[in-house]
Amino acid sequence: MNMQALAVPAQLDQLAAIRRYVQTAGQDAGLDDEAVYNLALAVDELATNIILHGYQEHGLTGEICVRTVSADGGLAVILEDNGVAFDSGARALPGAEELSKPLEERRIGGLGIYLAMSSVDDFQYQRVGEINRNTLTMRRRRTNDET
Repeated sequence: MNMQALAVPAQLDQLAAIRRYVQTAGQDAGLDDEAVYNLALAVDELATNIILHGYQEHGLTGEICVRTVSADGGLAVILEDNGVAFDSGARALPGAEELSKPLEERRIGGLGIYLAMSSVDDFQYQRVGEINRNTLTMRRRRTNDET
């Protein structure tokens, strides 16, 4: 098992650094290109929500700590922050009816979280003391050579 970490200020201009970090960790963990892309997209969406809704909306500043834990089966990305508590998984996700509406008729919000959660194999949220912990897991896909 291999663990690495990156801590950055909770600012939108840090999203590219987080994305590069996750992409590199995904490649190092042996994820295929599609899995790396989906994982980076999900992390980007969650980090954006942490920055905007966990910190900036409330006039707060702080950091986002991104840790990756790779194991034989894939990669877990853990985002931790001490912004306002927000369980992304508790929010009602848009259903098929909502997603089938024209864009201008859809309710605002929730689609990014939906994309993030549906892009990864597992998503968990925990509030540990004053820390929000979002864990996204992507498993390596078996190739025909591994059967």
